[in-house]
Amino acid sequence: MIVPLSVLEFRDRAETYFRDKTGVIDGDRTFTYGQYAERTHRLANALRSLGVQRGDRVSFLSHNTHQLLEAYYGVIEAGAILNPINVRLTPQDIGYILNHSGSTAIFYHKDFAPLVQAVRSSLDLTRIFVVLEDEASGIATHEYEGLLASATQEYHPPEFDENDVAELFYTSGTTGKPKGVSLTHRSLHLHAVYSALAIGHSDSDVILHVVPLFHVNGWGTPHTITMCGGTHVVLRTFDPVALLTLIEKHRVTHLLAVAIIYNALVNHPELSRFDVSSLKCMVSGGAPASPTLIRAMEEKLHGEAIVGYGLTETSPVVCLAKPRKHLTDREPPEMKQARQAMTGWATPGAQLRVVDSSGKDVQTNGSQIGEIVVRSNLVMQGYYREPESSDAALQGGWFHTGDMAVVDAEGYLLIKDRSKDIIISGGENISSIEIENVILQHPSVFETAVVSAPDESWGEVPVGIVVLKPGTVATEEEILVHCRTHLAHFKVPKQIHFREQLPKGGTGKILKGELREPFWKGMEKRVH
Repeated sequence: MIVPLSVLEFRDRAETYFRDKTGVIDGDRTFTYGQYAERTHRLANALRSLGVQRGDRVSFLSHNTHQLLEAYYGVIEAGAILNPINVRLTPQDIGYILNHSGSTAIFYHKDFAPLVQAVRSSLDLTRIFVVLEDEASGIATHEYEGLLASATQEYHPPEFDENDVAELFYTSGTTGKPKGVSLTHRSLHLHAVYSALAIGHSDSDVILHVVPLFHVNGWGTPHTITMCGGTHVVLRTFDPVALLTLIEKHRVTHLLAVAIIYNALVNHPELSRFDVSSLKCMVSGGAPASPTLIRAMEEKLHGEAIVGYGLTETSPVVCLAKPRKHLTDREPPEMKQARQAMTGWATPGAQLRVVDSSGKDVQTNGSQIGEIVVRSNLVMQGYYREPESSDAALQGGWFHTGDMAVVDAEGYLLIKDRSKDIIISGGENISSIEIENVILQHPSVFETAVVSAPDESWGEVPVGIVVLKPGTVATEEEILVHCRTHLAHFKVPKQIHFREQLPKGGTGKILKGELREPFWKGMEKRVH
């Protein structure tokens, strides 16, 4: 028997076996899995009544809310493709994504109405505008709760092929334009199963959604936790005290977050007044975490702390630095924590290699650097409407991550550098070329290069290096103001350095490695 794989199976399972159990907590609102399932059915039927067809793209622009969590199943049940959008992007980026994806509908939280208003006139196919937690006014054609109330709760399972695209996530690329990562029913289903197995999820788990649900498939948690019957607690915006309060109030067992958030927690002056003893597992991703941070997390937050690794293109988690008992039994305790801060080893269902420029495996000596490549059912179908980029990334039957790493004799990977000109700051991908293009718009700039520099809070941040046109004058602040008017705030360089000229190779290409080196000099890794 062959049954098509789908994430809808997880919602259906939770509705059957955990119907009366609390499934979702969003501030003062609490939903059992039975109520949650009913709302997803209503969302699906509401979309159908609005004329949304199989394969249509439905976008969401929202904080971590119960509505976005409902979209992970309601949109899919309608046969459509869910496209959560990063709320930190500029109106230009958001407009590009809506047009490139060909989104039929945009659901947006009232806080982001100005963003939607700013791009409304430039949209090609978007005709349905649904506001969350506000009245239907202005550009809104519908209001979310009213839309659900007008729809039936009957469940009409959609017809689909497991290789159909279910979710679409846009991620920064070296061209500066976001690329849409197409994730199928099959890859999302298998990712949930593999991740639950790797982490060891159960129905006793309570996860606090700190990672934005619009970011890399929410690290798969909308699926894994629902599948296992655990409880979702959503945090709309990060605040250390609010996060610690929720941990204590709801006895949270699992946290998945970027290193900067954990760093804020362990160094918060009020940490000791909160009971965080319920924490069992803390996964840090988005950027490498230091052994010092891992040690502080375990000492001050009490749960087991490990690093995870993955990309939007891999659904995302394919690597966890989870201890292996047969190694920890024979190694000194300090080695265990050192391993937990590494990039890790492959999760079930993922094959990882580190290869040199000729495609051969590097030596497992922890010193020879190569590129991480991935072969798995978790890897994306491809970049949406970008066949050439897809072929380049998936050449030879392996997904080429662009992340440079070493591997030791036990198969533990440790990222050392990146081959792409992508800067990962606080878990967000930032294209250096996009920033360069903005800086070059300044009338005094002759040429520029943007590289990464280490940062204690964000891991790494963009820094601009600028050569001015002869006879012109510009200050650092002047160029930064220019950047702030054209870029999302997290993409704005933290510093601008002026040079007489930029180093170039024989073909005229700017040698970014030479420009980057002084910022990272003396550090073991070129990724903080």
